[in-house]
This record gives sequence, C-alpha cells and structure tokens, in this order.
Amino acid sequence: VQLQASGGGLVQAGGSLRLSCAASGDIFSNWHMGWFRQALGKEREFVAAITWREGRTDYLESVKGRVTISRDNYKNTVSLQMNSLKFEDTAVYYCAVRQNPNNTPFTTSGALWHLWGQGTQVTVSS
Repeated sequence: VQLQASGGGLVQAGGSLRLSCAASGDIFSNWHMGWFRQALGKEREFVAAITWREGRTDYLESVKGRVTISRDNYKNTVSLQMNSLKFEDTAVYYCAVRQNPNNTPFTTSGALWHLWGQGTQVTVSS
C-alpha cells in the first residue's frame, strides 16, 4: 500500500483546509488510518485516527471540535477537514496506516504506525 497526501496550502487563521490521503492497494478492515503532523523544530505528533471498518475516531485534544477525520471505503481515501485553523496548526501533515492484526485500540505513538505518506505542508498565517 502506498499513501499519497494532498490538499495542503496557505490559509489565514480562522480558515479551513481539507486534506486527503489516497491509498493504493488493499486496505484491510482492521487497519487504522491516521494523520500526524510535524512543525518545524518539533517532534511529530498525532492528530487524528479512524478505524477502517467501523469509522471510530480519535483526536488530539487541541484539535477536537475543529478537525474531522473521515474515510471513504470505496475510494480508499481518508480525509482531514480542518476548520478554525490556528497559527499553531502550521506543520507538515502526514497520513499513515497502522496494520492492526490483533485489533488493539488506537495508539498515538507514531513508531507503532507502519506506512506513511509523503506529507503535505499546511501553513496558517496569523
């Protein structure tokens, strides 16, 4: 499976962006799909995740209410709708896959995610 992220750009604070991640190849029902971000000079952090089968979600506390992750099982895509963007949301955003053969709960640790897309830059001007 390969992941291709898109949709980043420059937006003013308070604006919106929708990121998309297209996955080539088969996605198995017990996999998790997610988004991480890495701001300049900072460590990568978890943003949101969704289970491929049920659509259960999890979010970074600071983005709750502003960000929505969704998936399209037919198109093999995962999207991240980001509203009310803040300067501190500026980062490179990466989509990721966690193969989850043991059906374990979400993990926010990037080290436990298996596949990564190339990243898309989101810049929020204040």
